[in-house]
Amino acid sequence: MSVIAFIPARGGSKSIPGKNIKIFCGKPLIYWNLLSLQKSHLIDEIVVATDCKNIYETVMKFHFSKVKLYKRTEENAQDHSTSESIMIEYINYASLSAKDIFLLVQATSPFTQTHDFDSGLELMKKYDTVLSCARIKRFIWNDNSSPLNYDYKERPRRQDFDGVFMENGAFCISTVQDIKKNNNRISGNIGICEMAEHTYIEIDEQDDWIIAEKLFLKHHKNQLNTFDNIKLFLSDVDGVLTDAGMYYTENGDEIKKFSTYDGMGLKILQNKGIKVGIITSEDRELNKRRAKKLNLNFDFHGAVNKLDVITRLCKKENIELSQVAYIGDDLNCLSLLSNVGYPACPSNAVKEIKSIPNIIQLSKSGGEGVVREFIDLILQE
Repeated sequence: MSVIAFIPARGGSKSIPGKNIKIFCGKPLIYWNLLSLQKSHLIDEIVVATDCKNIYETVMKFHFSKVKLYKRTEENAQDHSTSESIMIEYINYASLSAKDIFLLVQATSPFTQTHDFDSGLELMKKYDTVLSCARIKRFIWNDNSSPLNYDYKERPRRQDFDGVFMENGAFCISTVQDIKKNNNRISGNIGICEMAEHTYIEIDEQDDWIIAEKLFLKHHKNQLNTFDNIKLFLSDVDGVLTDAGMYYTENGDEIKKFSTYDGMGLKILQNKGIKVGIITSEDRELNKRRAKKLNLNFDFHGAVNKLDVITRLCKKENIELSQVAYIGDDLNCLSLLSNVGYPACPSNAVKEIKSIPNIIQLSKSGGEGVVREFIDLILQE
């Protein structure tokens, strides 16, 4: 059984043109759900179903390891197309197993956190469908001027009022089998996954966007970890600054290949006021000579516990690990990459490194200018 998260992302929004990739609190709107889904250890695959080239290219730039893109058919990308129609289209296309868990996620609800998705998936052990809702404490009336959720003759105080659950459009979870059988995302025994009250806002109109950004800045400020916050940039050596090859001359001398583009990138960062350095578990003279030539702020050699070394450095420099960018490729980089604010890896990094939540997977391999690629990405933002 697999858990598939599925985000329908049409390109033809009328009320807010380009809504799914419009910049919301510093990132394209769709980024926030992808980030939370990527961090979940319960989710195996994330599918973005789109008909739009711009959405496709934007999502590709995030380099989330679990994300796959699916080109939805024109028939199911119309204004009148339902979520169920594109869900079933993809289920049939991918030949998903009947027992697979299908998590429908809406990009228009950017507040959803990893723990919300995980809580919903845990509830699936007891229910056929799990629906996300926010509890609202509002007094609701119908068209016949009758209250739906309270007795106006005994009007309760807000603090004594339980409120009602309102669908917030964040996600809905069901099995592939039930979706196909009922042609509906909701069926059977239904459970509610309660989310924070402010998550009731769905971005459908321009005013929703304004309100949602204010709420996001208030409740999710810790997520706004933009490249502007970087104070220290570090790189591994073998497999990152080099191609991981070990070359020997006829006399037995060891040589390595470094990219000059990486060296220039490090210098550019220094000129921007960002301190740079290398940290390697090896203790070799040629690495020390390269570090000296680059005139780095820091170079650590023979570092067995990289995380411990950099934690002590951060304390000395009066910065946080969340302000550190680090690029590494192998298991000896795992603990450091898992704890810094900006982890990245070359395209040929080992799979354990690529599976780190929120790691930036770059397109170049080690020794081919991948450090410069990471630096250019930072400077571009």
